[in-house]
Amino acid sequence: PYVIVCNHQASLDLLGMVEVIPDRCVPIAKKELMYMGTVGWACWLSGIIFIDRHKREDAIDVISQTARTMRRENVR
Repeated sequence: PYVIVCNHQASLDLLGMVEVIPDRCVPIAKKELMYMGTVGWACWLSGIIFIDRHKREDAIDVISQTARTMRRENVR
């Protein structure tokens, strides 16, 4: 397993990131994206894991649980 960190600056960067991200990759996004209408629905349906950056402990819990699942299921 590995982690790819992308700090995109515009919404169009997401299109390029989708092309280079390998199969079986688990994307993580800020929770605010979930409430952006069509973009939020598309992110949710595609399996993106949302973290709340304003609640540090909750974000750490979500990322830790994701890491455990990735190791257990051998997901990249």
